[in-house]
Amino acid sequence: MILRTLGVAGSAPRPDSPASTYLVQVPADAVAAGIASGVVPPDVAVRDWNVVVDLGSGGLGYLQRHVSLHALDAVALSHLHPDHCADLSGLYVHLKYHPELGYASTGVPPHLPVYGPADVAERAGAMYGLHPGESMHEIYDFRTWTDGAGVRIGPLVITPRPVFHPVEAYGLRVDGPSTLRPGAAAVLAYTGDTDYCDTVVEVARDADLLLAEAAFVQGRDDAVEAGIHLTGARAGRVAREAHVSRLVLTHLPSWTDPAVVLAEARAEYAGPSCLATPDGCKEL
Repeated sequence: MILRTLGVAGSAPRPDSPASTYLVQVPADAVAAGIASGVVPPDVAVRDWNVVVDLGSGGLGYLQRHVSLHALDAVALSHLHPDHCADLSGLYVHLKYHPELGYASTGVPPHLPVYGPADVAERAGAMYGLHPGESMHEIYDFRTWTDGAGVRIGPLVITPRPVFHPVEAYGLRVDGPSTLRPGAAAVLAYTGDTDYCDTVVEVARDADLLLAEAAFVQGRDDAVEAGIHLTGARAGRVAREAHVSRLVLTHLPSWTDPAVVLAEARAEYAGPSCLATPDGCKEL
C-alpha cells in the first residue's frame, strides 16, 4: 500500500499545497502477493488500484500527476467541509466532459463510487450548482458510511468510525496489502478532522501509519470550543495510546508553524514522526 499526501493544508490551500487530498494506491504486484498469502481475496483483479481519500480545494491538479482520473476506483470522504471535498466538482466535470473519455462522448456512465456522510449526494450537487431535477448519478455512485461497517474496494477494506467534529465526520481505517513486506497486511489510519476522542484512538489502534490532522497549537487555540481539531500534542497522544508504528502530521493551516506542531507531537509520542509534505509518498 502506498500513501501519497498530495494536499496537506488545513482549512484552505496554502501557497505550497492544496487542501486535504490523499491517494492510496496498491500496485498490481502487491495485489498478487496478497492473493498468494491470503491477505487479499482471490477474486480481486490483479491490477493497480487507486482510491482517493478526501479531495479538498486544489487537490485535483496534484492528483493528475499520479493517476488518470478515469483510472480511479473510489473516492472516500471523511466529511463534507470544502477543504476535504470541494474538488468533487472539478472531478465531475472531467469525468463527464473529457472529449475522448468523458461520459458525454462515450455514453458509458462511470458510476465512480463516492463514500461519505449521509448527505453526500445532496451536498455534492449543491456545491456544483445542479438545477432542480438534475443529479450526478451517471458520474457518481454515492454511498454513505455506516459506523464500523468496512467496505471493500478491490484489495482494500475501509472502515469508518465517527469522530469529534462539528459536522458528521469519520476517521478511516484502511486495511490492505503491504508494499514494504510483500504478502503481509498493512494498516493506514486517517483521523480526518477531529478533536481527541475514544473512537479516533480505536481507528488508529496498532496501525502501521497514522495520518493525523494537527491544525491547532497548544496555548494559541486553547479558547476554541472542544470538538474541532487536534493539536500536535493531542495527535501525539492518539499515536501513543494507539501504539502506532509511525505518525505523519497533516492538515496544517498557513498560519501554523509546522515545527511547533511537530515538537508538540514528539513530546507525547516517542515513535517515528514527521510532517506530511505536498506530493509526498509513504509506503506501508
